[in-house]
Amino acid sequence: MTDATHPILESAQGQAIPVHPLAEGEVEAFLAQKRAPVRTYAAANKFSGKAGQVLAVPGASGAVERVLLGIGSGRVDLSLFRTLAGKLPAGEYALAKLPRGIDPEQAALAFALGTYRFDRYKKRGEPIPRLVAPKGVDVAAVTAFAHACALARDMVNTPANDMGPLQIETIAGEIAEKYGATLSVVRGDDLLKENYPAIHAVGRAAVEVRSPRMIEVTWGDLDHPVLALVGKGVVFDTGGLDIKPSAGMRLMKKDMGGAAHALALGRMVMEARLPVRLVILTPVVENAIAGDAMRPGDVLQTRAGLTVEVGNTDAEGRLILADALTRAAELKPALTLDFATLTGAARMAMGPFVIPFWTPDDKLAAQIETASKTVSDAVWRMPLTEAYREALDSDIADLKNDPDGWAQAGATTAALFLQRFAPNAEEAGSWAHFDVFAWNPKGRPGFPVGAEVHAIRAAFAMIKSRFA
Repeated sequence: MTDATHPILESAQGQAIPVHPLAEGEVEAFLAQKRAPVRTYAAANKFSGKAGQVLAVPGASGAVERVLLGIGSGRVDLSLFRTLAGKLPAGEYALAKLPRGIDPEQAALAFALGTYRFDRYKKRGEPIPRLVAPKGVDVAAVTAFAHACALARDMVNTPANDMGPLQIETIAGEIAEKYGATLSVVRGDDLLKENYPAIHAVGRAAVEVRSPRMIEVTWGDLDHPVLALVGKGVVFDTGGLDIKPSAGMRLMKKDMGGAAHALALGRMVMEARLPVRLVILTPVVENAIAGDAMRPGDVLQTRAGLTVEVGNTDAEGRLILADALTRAAELKPALTLDFATLTGAARMAMGPFVIPFWTPDDKLAAQIETASKTVSDAVWRMPLTEAYREALDSDIADLKNDPDGWAQAGATTAALFLQRFAPNAEEAGSWAHFDVFAWNPKGRPGFPVGAEVHAIRAAFAMIKSRFA
C-alpha cells in the first residue's frame, strides 16, 4: 500500500462523490428532498437504510452521482465503513455527514482497511475507491495505522517459502531502522548459549537457512514504563512428529500471525510516540520434521527453569512463548500483551470473528473491553479457571504441554500454561493473552478471504489511554 494509492486523501483531487449515511428512520425524509429519478432508483433497489446496504445512485450520464449507506436503527458499527469500501467502485468519495457518536478518524481507518488487497502474486493493479478524510482527521496517523495493519496482513498472507524466519527478522529490522529502535537477534545454536532452550528445541529440525531465532526490538526512553509485546512466530507448522493431516496443515503459513500482530502493534506505538519503553519479542521457528525434531515424551528445559514434558509436538506455540514471556518478565514490564494463533479450541468457542483473551487483572480486562467497543474490534474475556490448572501436571516434569482430556477447555488450559511463565502483578505488571485467528475464512465486502488483523486496534486504544 503506497502513499500514491492510499485510500485516505487530505482533500478531493477531483469532484468527490457524496456518501450519505442514513438510518432506517431517515430514508423517507431524505429521499423526499431528492429528484424523482433518485427516489425511483432507491425504491427499485429496495433501499431502506438497513445496516450494510450500499446503493450507488447513477446520475444522468450513468456515472455514480451519490451513494446511500444504510446504518440501521441502533448503534452504528464502524465496520459499516469497511463494508462501504468493499462495495464501491473506484473513485473519490466524501462522507456528507458522520453518524452521531462516530469518531471520524476511526471511520476513515475502517474505510482504509476495507480497501486492502493482497496482490503480491497477482499483479492486477486494480484501482481502489478513495475517501476524502472527514474534517479533523489526522490523515498521516490514519495512513500509518492502515500501513501497519496492511503489513501484518501481507506477512500472514505470504506463503512460508517467502515468509520464513529470515524474512520476519528482516521486517523487524526495517521497522527498527524506521523508528530508531534497537534490534537484537539470537539465532540457531546460540539460543542454547543465551538460554532460550524451548525455542531452540521447537525450531532445531528446520534447515539452517530457516534456523530458529529470538527477535527483540527495543524503543523509547529508559525512564518510561516498559510495554512488552510478545508474538508467536511459527512460520509453518507441520505439527512436528505428531504430524497434522493435510487439511489441518493447509493454512499453517498463518501460524506466525502472532509475530505479525506484535510487530504491527509495536509499529503503531512507535508511530504515535507513546511514552513507553517498548520491547517487541518474537520467537520465530519452523516446526519441521527431521531426524533431530523434538519427540513426544521428551522433557524440555525452559528459560524460566521449569521443565516441560512434550505430550504433543503440535502444541509447540506455547513452548516458544514460554521462553519469550520469561524474557518479558525479566524486564519488569508495566504491561505485557501476547498474541498467538494458539488453539483451535478458541475458534470452537468464539468462531473466527471474536477474539478471546485471558488476564487475571480485572482492571486491565475492563480497559480492553471498553477499547474494543470504542473501535469495533471484537474481543471477549475468558476465565483462567483454577480447577483446570492440574490438567497440566506431569508425572516426570514440572508441567506438560498437552492438558489432560478431562479438562476439555483447550484454549483456557493453553492460557494457564502461558501464565506459568508470564509476568505477574507481584513482581511486574499486568499480562493479557490473545488467542488470535489472523484469518477471514469467509469473504464479504471489505473483508476478503485471507489474512486479518485481530485485537490490535483494541489493544492500541487501550495502551494509548493507559499510558498517554
